[in-house]
Amino acid sequence: MNKYIVDAWAWIEYFRGTQYGAKLNDLLEDPTNEIYTCAITVAEIISKTARENLDVDEAYDMLLSNSQIIKLDEQISKQAGLFHFKMRQTSKDFGIADAFIMAAANKFEARIVTGDPHFKGLKNVIMIK
Repeated sequence: MNKYIVDAWAWIEYFRGTQYGAKLNDLLEDPTNEIYTCAITVAEIISKTARENLDVDEAYDMLLSNSQIIKLDEQISKQAGLFHFKMRQTSKDFGIADAFIMAAANKFEARIVTGDPHFKGLKNVIMIK
């Protein structure tokens, strides 16, 4: 069983129907894959779809029907804070949401699916761009 955590960048490309989103679609269609999304990513996606005048409810329903939502607990929060601190030493614009995704991926032993350049070169990351 393969485990994947999908970040906002990849989900937005999927909703837009781009060539990068098609790569995520391939993972979604494989029944041997477990797909996860962090709760903080849900907020990112809703904000982005609303700003782009896309259907927020459709995006929300697609997230819930295609992935399991990871609730952010105190353990993930602590690890996210430490990872965020570490990453900000070399990447001043590395976001806290990205740190939560990395901490959740470590806890769930999952790979991150993204095209976000902040993740480039990091362990257990699948770059779809």
